Amino acid sequence: MIRTIVMLGFWAIALPIAAVVCVPWVLMTGKITPLYRFGMWAAYTGVRLAGARVKITGLEKLERGKTYIFMSNHVSNLDPPLLLPLIPGRTSVMARHELFNYPILGGIMRMGALIPVNRGNRDAGIAAVRAAKDVVAQGISMTIFVEGHRSLDGKLLPFKKGPFYLAELCQVPVVPVTVTGTYDLMPKGRFSVEPAEVQVILHDPIPTSEFGTRPELMQKVRTQINSALPPEYQS
Repeated sequence: MIRTIVMLGFWAIALPIAAVVCVPWVLMTGKITPLYRFGMWAAYTGVRLAGARVKITGLEKLERGKTYIFMSNHVSNLDPPLLLPLIPGRTSVMARHELFNYPILGGIMRMGALIPVNRGNRDAGIAAVRAAKDVVAQGISMTIFVEGHRSLDGKLLPFKKGPFYLAELCQVPVVPVTVTGTYDLMPKGRFSVEPAEVQVILHDPIPTSEFGTRPELMQKVRTQINSALPPEYQS
């Protein structure tokens, strides 16, 4: 429980600093980079303080300056603050629309070009995909947790169709991502954080020429993500 308090306390301090220092800079200059970098640093540092020991592999497979859609598995609330800062360049993500209602946090998320999504509303989901397409068109990568919500047992859930529809619209390479260890760090349903080793594996990008049909692309992504999960979580 102490580790959780340390992590949340660090974020509680970092958020007003971002609001007081970085947000005015963005408003005056129109440049989001300082806010983005501070936000990613704060997110990652908070989880590291809570006991995550992180290793990433596969960065050499990415082309510098290229835009991708990263598709990852999802087992913990700590997946986003661990994964997003490790993505090269700048990335956006789809987040629960309720988070955008918080005055400071919501404003910062909008400045960072994050996409609000209401998973219970089909029309809102379509709107989120279109908004994400506009973000990708700006040269910003998207990082998506393709199961839509966290797995309870660490095994892959059925994938949502939206991310693959987005990939077809954007026509940019898809990078499957496997995150392991966060299930031990903080699984769904547990508030306390336990120390754990976390691995982030970036698989070979799937070029648009190899997408095939939407079901074929879904299967390719699923096979790669599943292949790097610990044996007890593979399906």
